[in-house]
Amino acid sequence: MTDPHLPAVISERRQLINLAYRLLGSLAEAEDVVQETYARWYALSERQRREVAAPGAWFTTVASRICLDLLGSARARRERYVGEWLPEPVPGHSDWFGGPVPADPADRVTLDESISMAFLVVLDSMTPAERVAFVLHDVFRFSFAEIAEVVGRTPAACRQLASSARRRIDASRSPSTTERAEVVRDFKRAWETSDIEALIALLDPQATATADGGGLVLAFRDPITGGEQIARAWMEIAARGAELTLTERTVNGQPGLVAQLGDTIVSVYAFDIADGRITRIWVIRNPEKLRPWTAD
Repeated sequence: MTDPHLPAVISERRQLINLAYRLLGSLAEAEDVVQETYARWYALSERQRREVAAPGAWFTTVASRICLDLLGSARARRERYVGEWLPEPVPGHSDWFGGPVPADPADRVTLDESISMAFLVVLDSMTPAERVAFVLHDVFRFSFAEIAEVVGRTPAACRQLASSARRRIDASRSPSTTERAEVVRDFKRAWETSDIEALIALLDPQATATADGGGLVLAFRDPITGGEQIARAWMEIAARGAELTLTERTVNGQPGLVAQLGDTIVSVYAFDIADGRITRIWVIRNPEKLRPWTAD
């Protein structure tokens, strides 16, 4: 079996993984989507493949439709999930999945922002159609005519979907990576030294901490609200006696922390920061979501 489009097909994998991860919030599911997309491509006859004028567009359309179907059934799956569900964190520059960094700085900024935990959590609050329309248009710069082919609506309806989704995104100025890193470093130092006053000072009074253990490991089931309450909870974690090693790492394109017990990574911490204070902490402890970190 020959495939004249083979080079183009192979080159699409990074784009498809990036797209599917942002749509689903799960690297494992994104990889499954890409495998299914390739399977559908090779289920076509050689004649049908030769008739595809733009393989890249075909792959994106098919992968997006698969994601749309999965998003439609995600609510039922989440209802069976034990505790809070959070997107699967990715380490370092894994959002490029081995591919080169975009040459256009504007593309780099857009993709960096769209990989952050804060961004993915907001995406998860959208309807499937809103999420697909917004990500395809605002992140990957697809036209509304192309998006209409994916979601099965008119281009005008797709424009409205993206506009509705865009209103949910916080457009306020985000602190620089350097500023974020300083706050995360101070948080790490205060936690390691059990300095509760320093922790409280670093946390916004209305801060929220959310943990995802998936029912597989110990994690607080309900979000903790309030800077002082979060600080006290973190003091309890420190007092348990476990010899955790905290390391500053890049989590979804932003400064974060990784907790290691011996040779095992047991938690990944992502943060949202505004005006020099932590407003959100996301704790991912579900071991099934930490596999990319174990292999990193």
